[in-house]
Amino acid sequence: MKYLRNALVAIGLALPGAALAGGTPATLYKSPTCGCCSAYADYLEGHGFDVDVVVRDDMDDIKAQAGVPDRLRSCHTTMVGRYAVEGHVPVEAINKLMEQKPFSRGIAMPGMPAGSPGMGGSKQGPFEVFYISEQSNPRLFHSQ
Repeated sequence: MKYLRNALVAIGLALPGAALAGGTPATLYKSPTCGCCSAYADYLEGHGFDVDVVVRDDMDDIKAQAGVPDRLRSCHTTMVGRYAVEGHVPVEAINKLMEQKPFSRGIAMPGMPAGSPGMGGSKQGPFEVFYISEQSNPRLFHSQ
């Protein structure tokens, strides 16, 4: 009986660490032909996220379900918790999103900016990340 109790205590102590070791879960939706999306998934994994990559032919439907308006769209959509993260968003902005937990559908960095996470080339200017909303002028969430 004492052995069983000690085993249960050991399992209980190990579980929280095991859950943390897996990282923050994220599901990245991408088209079959996109290579930079896989590079972005690798970037997220390198920063402690546990990424599940889902290849879909219906990316417009995925973006519509996530509430991403056309003007904020990029090549892939990542779900982190209840939030949509659209495009090559730097991990600092995702961490800020998860810490602040704003009332928003998520955040987006439209297009495919050179030098952004998962993209090649040199950074041409600040990376601007916006709240996902239906407003005609999106509000800035993060810049770096």
